[in-house]
Amino acid sequence: MNVLVVGRGGREHAICKKVAESPLVQTVFCAPGNAGIAQDASIVDIDEMNFADLAAFAKEQGVDLVIVGPENPLSAGITDYLEGEGLKVFGPKQNAAILEGSKSFSKMMMEKYNIPTARYQSFEDYEAAKAYIQQEGAPIVLKADGLAAGKGVTVAMTMNEALEALDDMMLDKKFGDASARVVVEQFLQGEEYSLMAFVHGENVYPMEAAQDHKRAFDNDEGPNTGGMGAYSPVPHISQAIHDQSVEEILRPIAKGMVAEGRSFTGIIFAGLMLTEEGPKTIEFNARFGDPETQVVLPRLENDLVQVMLDVLDGKDPELAWKEESVLGIVLAAKGYPEAYEKGNELKGLQAIDAGSVIHAGTYADGDVIRANGGRVLLVAGSGANPVEAQQNAYGKMQHIDTEHFFFRKDIGSRAIAKARL
Repeated sequence: MNVLVVGRGGREHAICKKVAESPLVQTVFCAPGNAGIAQDASIVDIDEMNFADLAAFAKEQGVDLVIVGPENPLSAGITDYLEGEGLKVFGPKQNAAILEGSKSFSKMMMEKYNIPTARYQSFEDYEAAKAYIQQEGAPIVLKADGLAAGKGVTVAMTMNEALEALDDMMLDKKFGDASARVVVEQFLQGEEYSLMAFVHGENVYPMEAAQDHKRAFDNDEGPNTGGMGAYSPVPHISQAIHDQSVEEILRPIAKGMVAEGRSFTGIIFAGLMLTEEGPKTIEFNARFGDPETQVVLPRLENDLVQVMLDVLDGKDPELAWKEESVLGIVLAAKGYPEAYEKGNELKGLQAIDAGSVIHAGTYADGDVIRANGGRVLLVAGSGANPVEAQQNAYGKMQHIDTEHFFFRKDIGSRAIAKARL
């Protein structure tokens, strides 16, 4: 088979690596890819939003399966377009990708189908939103309704922070049209975790849980980012909680989407919080999570391409998982998630085995690899437990020159601390 992966980030690099392992696959193409993906796939210089050129390329090259990584093309209808051109696609249609494309739609679905989540209100009027925030008090959570590259959420611990975030979103249009409507919701306390599943209609095949680190700096301080690191499994999320999350959250949302005439095919990602009242939903995404994919897929024993084909055919792929722990640390450009420089050289990568480095925002400049984004790459380590995986990953990170970059020094520490209690 020839497989085309659409996207350019760390998630797509992790997918390309896994697809390249498949005995079913002859050639892996990636459009538009990045410098690291070029080591694992044939790079195609077509933007992920250029559906017509992607379709023409896929037909010309005899592509048997297209796997769509990012949310923007999914929300813009890439699956509908490519399927209309006779191609097999793994990813939700536009009317199902709204599960991620609109936070207020997503919350409406949770309410309608009794999926546990935080209390909330949606606003298009600034004064009404401000009055509600003042009435509810802090801590409180504000979310831009539309897609904002994982950065449209503010967990405000003070009233000043909440009102400043509201001004940024609704008055200063920090996220453009994405924050024309804002969802304001109750602050949930507990243990956050991510759970992804392969979904086809009402069929749900859950993966193993991961835990992401959203804040930019150590001890969960600083602004929310697209994710500074992750690990899987999550020892303090029991099998019983995992199963409860599947039965009370993932299966009902898949069934609900079918009932709404928006049958979902692809990956549903649930960002969850284990509260004193049980698991609650923070958000749904309509694709593989980033950086969770980079630590979950290496643990999948199955052939990923065969899994996707089985799911598309309505068959149980019978997922099997390695016992090992995988932990990934994100290297980011200094200043991220606000203003940061691009173009700085990445020094020290040659000292790390290429299999452990997942590129996100990079490009090749001759023989030099340079940064091309806020989150630049992820370095993964594995071991028999989180302690070994953490030591392995941080041992590799020491080789990287951090003059223009930074990384958190505490990825996985919560799991390790909880394991020692």
